[in-house]
Order: sequence, then structure tokens, then C-alpha cells
Amino acid sequence: MAHPSSSGGPRRVILDAQGTELKEKVVHINRVAKVVKGGRRFSFSALVVVGDNNGRVGFGLGKANEVPEAIRKGIDKAKKQMIGVPRGNGTIPYEVIGRFGAGEVLLKPASAGTGVIAGGGVRAVVAALGQLKEPDAVAARRGKSVAELRS
Repeated sequence: MAHPSSSGGPRRVILDAQGTELKEKVVHINRVAKVVKGGRRFSFSALVVVGDNNGRVGFGLGKANEVPEAIRKGIDKAKKQMIGVPRGNGTIPYEVIGRFGAGEVLLKPASAGTGVIAGGGVRAVVAALGQLKEPDAVAARRGKSVAELRS
């Protein structure tokens, strides 16, 4: 059920309540240690991004004592928090700056063929939106091999 993807790591395809096909990507898994009388107790948190490759995306943070359970909880929260993102001509329509705490994310419209210049969590969100193009599809459209694109 896992599909290899160009933006790092396997992706699973899941279905939501309406039967829409969703792709999930685990962005980060964090191990949390709590010191108790008998030693350390470990739990895990998983940040997951879910999208339908058609302009809807959501993220969720799941916490549990086991990694698979944390991922499942993250997927459930992400499905509940999905939002629509406006797109046009293969890019976003206007510049957006997102701020939270000391962090800032800048999203700018790009000309055709530019691709996504982002890393980490932002790349996972944009990939879940359906903005990223697979390297083999781009190579076929340009009439080149994937090796020629990367050189």
C-alpha cells in the first residue's frame, strides 16, 4: 500500500468518509521522555500531513505510547482539519506569509516550470496539495530522461 515518492519517503493512500482518496506523509516523529520514579517513560508524537492532491490539505499531531498509534491519531486529526487552498495555473494566486511564534513561511507564486523550492514540512504540505510534479512526468513532458533533468 506504500508508494515511493520523489519528495522523500513512502506515502500511504487512504480514504476519507466521502470516499475521496487521500495521501498521507509523516513529517516528523518525536520521542518524548518523562522521568518517573522507576526510570524514564517514553511516548511518541507524530506530525502528519494529509492531502487529496486537488487543493485540500490538513495536518495533525498525534500522541501515543506507540509510533503506529501516534501516526493513526495524527491522520485522524489531519482529516478533520482539512482546508481548501486556492490554486490557479499550477501555482498559488498571491503571496502569503505565515507566522507562528518565531517562525515564518513565505509562499510566492512562481512561473511555470519553476517547481517547489521548499524543505521539510512546507514541502510535505505543498506535495499533499498536488502542486509537486513527479520527475518522470516532467522528463516525459520535456522529452528528456530523469538523469538529464538532475544534471
